[in-house]
Amino acid sequence: MSDVIDKAREAVQERAELPGMSLMEHLTELRARLIRSSIALVLCFFVAYIFHEKLFAIVTAPIDALHYPLNYTHPTDPLNLYLKTSLYGGAIISAPFILYQIWLFISPGMYSNEKKYVIPFMTATVALFFGGAYFGYHWVLPSALKMLIGDFGHRFHPIITIEDYNSFFLSIIFGLGITFELPIIIFFLALFGIVDGRFLVKHMRYAILIIFIIAAIICPLPDPLSMCLFAAPMLVLYALSVGVAFAVSPKKKELPA
Repeated sequence: MSDVIDKAREAVQERAELPGMSLMEHLTELRARLIRSSIALVLCFFVAYIFHEKLFAIVTAPIDALHYPLNYTHPTDPLNLYLKTSLYGGAIISAPFILYQIWLFISPGMYSNEKKYVIPFMTATVALFFGGAYFGYHWVLPSALKMLIGDFGHRFHPIITIEDYNSFFLSIIFGLGITFELPIIIFFLALFGIVDGRFLVKHMRYAILIIFIIAAIICPLPDPLSMCLFAAPMLVLYALSVGVAFAVSPKKKELPA
């Protein structure tokens, strides 16, 4: 851990010597990026709301396949569900633009040869998130519903509210989508010199232990084989992250005069 802290300090000190903006200029730039991202999110929200019925059908398809109706306990619950679904849909549509705004904000603190990663960063971030969401939507969520309602709850009459289902849906879809962003996180840590490929290989046994703990938490089935099937994609992602770290870990750079 001390090695990571030392590397982080060196990376911060090294980049602090690069020419940059003042604090007020950074705050002004951040404000502009936040305003543009917010406008994009609002516009995409309205676009998504036009198709809220179709989005709702996509969200509820896994539980509809089990023929369990959704219930609500408050008159505003259906409207809130449509609004939330449209908001999440708008966030997904506007994500590339928002990510680009994030990149434009952090790019002044990067070396010129590091800025070439913008297109791979954008593409990989979106692709990995959708990969994790797809994995959760088509395998994890249906299996979890079938086990929890069909196997453990078959003796009881399920009363599933739309709020409960929506929370369960989002925890799996967004949780796995974010989990699949591991190579991107490692990419930036390696890019800034905080970790490198050798560090990740050295501590691989701890990473494997953490991955299996996460797999045991999110796996809807109790048997070890199912847990291994859920851990397998994360192990592949960690291996990919090691390769990314070796590819982008900076050598000791000579600062420009």
